[in-house]
Amino acid sequence: MNACALATFALGLATGVAHADGLPKLALDASRTTVSGLSSGAYMAHQVHVAYSDHIAGAALIAGGPYHCAQGTLQTALASCMTPAEGKAPDVAALAAFAKDAAKAGRIAPLAGLSGDHVLILHGRADKTVAESLSTDTAALYRALAAGAKKPLDLRKDLAGAYTHTFPTLGAGAACDVATAPFVGHCGYDAAGAIFAALYGRPAHAVAATAAGEPRAFDQEAYRIAGADAHLAAKGYIYVPAACEKGRCALHVAFHGCQQNAETIDEAFVRDAGYNRWADAYGVVVLYPQTRATMAPLNPKGCWDWWGYSGEAYDTRDGAQLRQVAAMAAALGAPLLDGR
Repeated sequence: MNACALATFALGLATGVAHADGLPKLALDASRTTVSGLSSGAYMAHQVHVAYSDHIAGAALIAGGPYHCAQGTLQTALASCMTPAEGKAPDVAALAAFAKDAAKAGRIAPLAGLSGDHVLILHGRADKTVAESLSTDTAALYRALAAGAKKPLDLRKDLAGAYTHTFPTLGAGAACDVATAPFVGHCGYDAAGAIFAALYGRPAHAVAATAAGEPRAFDQEAYRIAGADAHLAAKGYIYVPAACEKGRCALHVAFHGCQQNAETIDEAFVRDAGYNRWADAYGVVVLYPQTRATMAPLNPKGCWDWWGYSGEAYDTRDGAQLRQVAAMAAALGAPLLDGR
């Protein structure tokens, strides 16, 4: 092995991607792409849905707030978009106006793309990290943006779950009444099952107690746009049911929350949130993109960018994280932009 090859191999070991492959090209039904997430992942899923609504069929959001809530500043995010004090709640009408202007300018998809989409909004009544009012605001914003659509939005919400700031499962994870790592809680409630039912209807097959396959790592660095650093981890994960290796399946993108990336909790979210066994039943490929924690820009908990640490265009089609996730989806066979 020459010096150049040795250096490349050593760099691969240092970044943890020496064993990670690229994403497979699959026969996906690109009209059935959906997204979901918890907390910062809910904000990110909401951003991706709004920005690419012409190519995304629905979103499920757990403990998130409305699109553009932070308005590009961490101060607003902390004051208005987590547990807002009296008089600090987000102005839904102003956020709707921003989204409408962004759509007219082509920074996000035309709002007609929301027509007929499926949206599920979940919030645990014991959640002290993100206020329930923000989930209500998210529902109100969706209604405002989809007003006048050819087909009404299929919007469902459940704000009465008996869980805290966690991803609720039937039996995996930590205690349900405490918001603690891995922020997957055994709550006697199968959120992943509820998400798939809301976004895809009834499953094609019966669901098994455990997933039939294993999630696998892939190299996220390969999907950087023009070398731009979107502050994502070197490694992401994907779960491909056996039936999807050659058959026609949908794509679901699952966004972890803060302190829930693999860098922090290893594969607990990827394996234990419950998506994978439902993916087998529905014939859905699950993409688990991953962030990395940074101090510059300030993001020590590995949150998705919903306040602007990756740049001013963070929640539009020009946003670095949105573009890299879109590149991953396109590589799989579900482009989020026409022709890409």
